[in-house]
Amino acid sequence: MHSFPIEYIEPVFRPPSEAKSLILPVTNGCSWNRCTFCEMYTQPQKKFRARRPEDIRRDIERAGQVLGNVRRVFLADGDAMVLPTRRLLEILADLRRAFPDLQRVSSYCLPRNLAKKTVDELRQLKAAGLEILYVGMESGDDDVLRRVNKGETAESTRSALFKIRDAGLTSSVMVLNGLGGTALSRQHAINSARLCNDTQPDYLSTLVVTFPLGEERFRAGFGADFEPLSQQGLFEEIRLFLEHLELERTVFRSDHASNYLVLKGVLGRDKQKLLAQVDLAITQPGAVPLRPEWMRGL
Repeated sequence: MHSFPIEYIEPVFRPPSEAKSLILPVTNGCSWNRCTFCEMYTQPQKKFRARRPEDIRRDIERAGQVLGNVRRVFLADGDAMVLPTRRLLEILADLRRAFPDLQRVSSYCLPRNLAKKTVDELRQLKAAGLEILYVGMESGDDDVLRRVNKGETAESTRSALFKIRDAGLTSSVMVLNGLGGTALSRQHAINSARLCNDTQPDYLSTLVVTFPLGEERFRAGFGADFEPLSQQGLFEEIRLFLEHLELERTVFRSDHASNYLVLKGVLGRDKQKLLAQVDLAITQPGAVPLRPEWMRGL
């Protein structure tokens, strides 16, 4: 009986779509880790560091021996793209050797770190096996981004998504429903939609901002005018967001554990259907199944 070949520093996070992927830590924590809405890497043991190349290579070799036919790998933790392109190419080459049937490699991605990489570098990474980059847009509104200390602007995210597209990589974008509270809800929804329209991501998902460790840290940065959206307010905001989206063939999902209302479709094909579902949730409470509070999570 073999033990699992990789030792993780908990907690470990990955996108829902990577549920069947091998999680390979190449960094610990997040290279920015100052967003006031995010509690993912705030524990002392998750202080950011890049893992040693020899440790990563040992994990890959052991996984190849124990796990056999791995087809998908997710590079953890918060942003593998902070590593130099040379290091990433070495990791991708090691993965190919260990897993001959490997189909795709993916990673979270901070826009600020793509600013340090050229389109040609990203093309090299794609040729080596990198396929999907998950980008936390969070908001397309600069006021919201500033208040939550995202360390990004709408323009820095736009530039990163253009690079991803130009390199032939797949983009998966996340927007946080409720991030602007009641005061900034409208501009958050509309400007987030505009940024999505500009960049036409391959995948788009909405999550609901949650505060599992309390709101104090978030409120300290946002300001005294933060008032969280009610469930009804969240639905109204997502409706405004959907209404202003003009996407051509983006796969849309609002099915993360934080969401009350599950929405799935392709935009723009299913825009009217999705709007009708939200309208029903707003106008006829109880007519649409919602995720109960006890099932919601980060």
